[in-house]
Amino acid sequence: MQSTLLATINAFGGRLFRRPPSGSARRARLPGGLTVTAGIILAASCLVALAGSLLMPYDPMEQMLLDTNQGISAAHWLGTDNLGRDVLSRLIFGTRISLLAGTGGLLFALILGGGLGLLASALGGVFEYLAYGFIDLLRTMPGILLALTLVVSLGSGFLSVTFALGLVFAPVFARIARAVYQREMSSEYFTYSLINGASRLWILRRHVLPNVLGAFVTQAGIILPRCIVTESVLSFLGVGMSPETPTWGRMIAVSSRYLEQNPVSVIAPVLALSLLTLSIAVLSNNLRRNTDVLRRNAAEA
Repeated sequence: MQSTLLATINAFGGRLFRRPPSGSARRARLPGGLTVTAGIILAASCLVALAGSLLMPYDPMEQMLLDTNQGISAAHWLGTDNLGRDVLSRLIFGTRISLLAGTGGLLFALILGGGLGLLASALGGVFEYLAYGFIDLLRTMPGILLALTLVVSLGSGFLSVTFALGLVFAPVFARIARAVYQREMSSEYFTYSLINGASRLWILRRHVLPNVLGAFVTQAGIILPRCIVTESVLSFLGVGMSPETPTWGRMIAVSSRYLEQNPVSVIAPVLALSLLTLSIAVLSNNLRRNTDVLRRNAAEA
């Protein structure tokens, strides 16, 4: 009887005073509905970017000076800006610019940083010293300051912004490439391949590259929203895309002066930028949790 009572107390106490999961484990558990919502937002943004010309009710450049700073109406669902341009049309056009610029900057950073990091690690010697010296030089400057300097030097435009974003985030992929290569160097297959006469470049292509792709993919989900936000900041400062190009950052900068007349013209691009970047962040966190064994075990503990 006494042993049964003690067992019951211990079981109840274990449930009552069981240590809650750590903060990282709690953060790793994302509600399924949140992930689905993020996927829907990202898919809708991609669809808008692809079919934007079919969805825009007006030409985003068209000025209607008799209808400046109009509120929400049947003719203009999100109102008009200070030059009478339809806010919804400009918002749709800005979706395409944000995704294209962010994706272009991400791909350039991946190719430059990841490719240079892997090649320099494989070749070693002076080339590795010079390559990572260049990478460390890029890391010394704050990202937004480096992007701002590059765009001001090269001039506004899509290619300039993409090039600047690629240089800003290339060091991230270079560090990942170096870490993965050094990890693979300590493995048995690496030593066995070297003993059997395989070159480091062959090992890089045959063994290291497949192992680093997963790390690159998960990191890309983190870098993409940062690229989109950086492009919007550059446009907000007036040094990103060309002045006539409707971008979310430019819309926020221009419409913020007329916030009282039509607050929706400011709220709409801010909300679009926030939802897009948050949805990508949620999906990348979910991808990282499912592909990283250590994070998955912590979440299940």
